[in-house]
Amino acid sequence: MSRKKNKSKGQRGVAAALATFQGDSMAIDTEVTSVQDSTAPTDGELTSTTISAGLKRPCPEDDHEDGGGWQTIENGRPVKKLKKIPGQESKRYPGIHFSTQARLFSKINVSSLRDLILYIFADGPAPQWVSVKHRPEFRKIVAIMVPGLDEAMFKKGLDFSAYTGPTPDQAISGGGAPDPDEYYPRELKKELLPEVLQPFADMFPHLWPVKAPGDDKYGKLHSPMPAMLTAPLPKSKGTGIQPVSEPHGWKNQRTRITEFLATNEELMEHGFPVHPAMLNPGEKRDKFKDPEGWVHTRVENLEDGKVPEGEVQQGSVTAGREVYALDCEMCMTGEAEYSLTRISLVSWDGSVVLDELVKPDKPIIDYVTRFSGITKEMIDPINTTLKDIQARLLDILGPRSILLGHSLDSDLKALKLAHPFIVDTSLLFPHPRGLPLKQSLKYLAQKFLNREVQKGGGTNAGHDSIEDAKTCLDLVKRKCEKGKAWGAGESQGENLFKRLARAGTAYRSTAGPEATGGAPVGKSSAAVDWGDVSRSAGNAATVTISCKSDAEVEAGILRAVKGDPDGLEVPGGGVDFVWARMRELEALRGWWNRNKLVPQDAGGPPALTDGDKKEDEEEEQDDATSPLETCLKTLGERLKRIYDNLPPCTAFIVYTGTGDPREMSRLQAMQAQFKKEYNTPGSKWDQLSVQWTDREDQALRRALKVARSGIGFIGVK
Repeated sequence: MSRKKNKSKGQRGVAAALATFQGDSMAIDTEVTSVQDSTAPTDGELTSTTISAGLKRPCPEDDHEDGGGWQTIENGRPVKKLKKIPGQESKRYPGIHFSTQARLFSKINVSSLRDLILYIFADGPAPQWVSVKHRPEFRKIVAIMVPGLDEAMFKKGLDFSAYTGPTPDQAISGGGAPDPDEYYPRELKKELLPEVLQPFADMFPHLWPVKAPGDDKYGKLHSPMPAMLTAPLPKSKGTGIQPVSEPHGWKNQRTRITEFLATNEELMEHGFPVHPAMLNPGEKRDKFKDPEGWVHTRVENLEDGKVPEGEVQQGSVTAGREVYALDCEMCMTGEAEYSLTRISLVSWDGSVVLDELVKPDKPIIDYVTRFSGITKEMIDPINTTLKDIQARLLDILGPRSILLGHSLDSDLKALKLAHPFIVDTSLLFPHPRGLPLKQSLKYLAQKFLNREVQKGGGTNAGHDSIEDAKTCLDLVKRKCEKGKAWGAGESQGENLFKRLARAGTAYRSTAGPEATGGAPVGKSSAAVDWGDVSRSAGNAATVTISCKSDAEVEAGILRAVKGDPDGLEVPGGGVDFVWARMRELEALRGWWNRNKLVPQDAGGPPALTDGDKKEDEEEEQDDATSPLETCLKTLGERLKRIYDNLPPCTAFIVYTGTGDPREMSRLQAMQAQFKKEYNTPGSKWDQLSVQWTDREDQALRRALKVARSGIGFIGVK
């Protein structure tokens, strides 16, 4: 006790002397100065001093960790140092643990992993499926998406040369309540794993079943990217729609409207009326006949719509085409039957070309005034019929005319009109959860135009078809100004990187006494991915690193974690959160969606040349090692190198995003072909090239279950 008292007196004496010295020097120079010894530590423990602060050398007997650096004195009292990083055996070492007592009644989701990240580093809710120990001690988080892995691979004695993955039938569970074996994490034991995957047991205690986002009702698999990289809006921000904000470094790419024309396949898939110009030359096209009461615009061939470059004004986004925005209002003339009662057509310059009320052929049983704005008093004196409107539209619309609108298929069906050149804002700005869900025009106006429309919806005022048409027109104009990527990935939430930068939290152990109890400081982040990361959701990260191989991804992760020596691109000491994706296994197994990317595209799958294929075949014959086993071995070694180079107290997450999507994709393509042929005028059901019955529908549901069965791994370095 006496020793501690003497030490305290000594500190007070030195502090008093320093305070006296600073008081004398205040009259000479009142600027805040910092004192630093050339041998002082450079890890951030030495900070600038205020007028009432000083520095002292600790006593020789003081228990210090920096080998004798300066100690900061404020108001005559020493400032406590930041806690050093705890050792593996320390009681305050962070951890993520699973217990059978956890509230786990189903598979975790990709969003569960995202929420775990938000809980550790920001304002996310505490997870109920794992226990997070000593959260303030976490220094970094690294999350890597590795499509191509599945749970069946992690069984000893597996023959990778014949491995194809689980079949849809194997994914069907028994009836009744789910078996905990389906959703409880599986303990990883090194001796029970294939040799090439044994490094996983050195990094992670469990293999977690992770359910990919999707919609079982409609047989849809949603992208796991928005599920991970989009955070739900916090309650404090309310339910209001936040206007879209352009990411840092965004550059507009002026784009012609013709780039947004829906393809024939898209038009048929979404139920648009079939125009004969959309059909391939042949018997079906020659025998095409409009259904009774229907008409089609005077377009012989799709090529007739193209305007020679010599006639296109330089810089024109309309590409010499006539563009009209269309919106209609309907009233009910039968049970689930709607008929046209108003049509509005607006040209590209915003002038109204056509705005007419229409009297249906059948009596109106419900005017749906709260939505349509149509009343009995408005329609009674009208003599204009649907045929009159059709005749006027056929005079206005020609081969070089483009119709745009929102969910335009409904308007064209009400008009009983077919036209092949369509731009639909419900397709340009897709719903984050995929079709058949669509964003409302009201939401799109608020999100992308910061404009309130359809204020009369739900009242007697109803909608204004001219206002709706002009809103669609402005949305397309904005899209032409900004480029294809603008608004394509927006979802009803907040970008994960933006959330961490806005709401990232630091604690006393990492930010000093001022952060006692947690302080909002923002967290830096990095996105490391194939292709141009600046054109994806990763563009909001502090640092973006674009790659062309998994080797570059590995190097990019380590660079982001450690930081650049000069700190010019990656901050010194590295970023707090890293998200990355490795794709070579995905490409090898055929999980890569090659409909969207080809090998020549930036970020496309690696293409094998004939020479590469022969080389692989020779290696397989010589070494009796399958390409899959070789790829898995490389992947395991790559992840282990990353893990070994992570600093202590780093949370490490690896997840697949989805399960095997190949069978699901095959059946979905088959379903799309069936719909295309079935909706073609003149086709006969029993003569279609493909059939879609309840048998195929059930097969799709089983394949979807496989595609939604991903896995994940969670550990702490």
